[in-house]
Amino acid sequence: MIKIEDLKFDKDGLIPAIVVDAKTQETLTLAYMNAESLKITMEKGLTCFWSRSRQQLWLKGETSGNYQHVVSITADCDKDALIVKVEKDGPACHTGNETCFFHPVYINEEKSEFRLRGLYELLLNRNAERPAGSYTTYLFEKGLDKILKKVGEESTEVIIAGKAEDKKETVYEIADLAYHVLVLMVQMGITVDEVRDELASRHVIDHKVKQEKMTK
Repeated sequence: MIKIEDLKFDKDGLIPAIVVDAKTQETLTLAYMNAESLKITMEKGLTCFWSRSRQQLWLKGETSGNYQHVVSITADCDKDALIVKVEKDGPACHTGNETCFFHPVYINEEKSEFRLRGLYELLLNRNAERPAGSYTTYLFEKGLDKILKKVGEESTEVIIAGKAEDKKETVYEIADLAYHVLVLMVQMGITVDEVRDELASRHVIDHKVKQEKMTK
């Protein structure tokens, strides 16, 4: 374990801190710490940064409630940058997005791997920017009732395809349903983490089935 004084701060007394979600390994934000804010971070177990624009200490979540609970802090090989892994109470970005990194600059379609979270982030971006001609923009502009109608329609399509035992068609309709459910999540401010945590909190055993077996 190295000490704060072993770190290499820049001429302004700052060191970049890359904040990463400890659960998903997703990069949340890039901020800066000085020796004092790093000390506070370690003492409180909550991220505290130095605001370069306001020239003052900044405890993340102090006004928004979106605290970041520190799991670990690791310095790079040159000891002039930090990775701070956290468990967050809410969105990392002031815009309400889960991460500050949501504006695509370049994507190699041949090498990029599809991620459900990546699609969710794309939908967040669509909602924020509302590009013309986008079906997703159309849904957000029409609002909750239209989105709910589409979720209902796609649910019915899944049932019809499943009842027909058509695997290919069922996969297609499930994909449509998943997309519209993600749009609904963005519309309602529901995050992927919230759904994941809800699933993780449930018991693996279906208690109803267990009870039925016990009564036989």
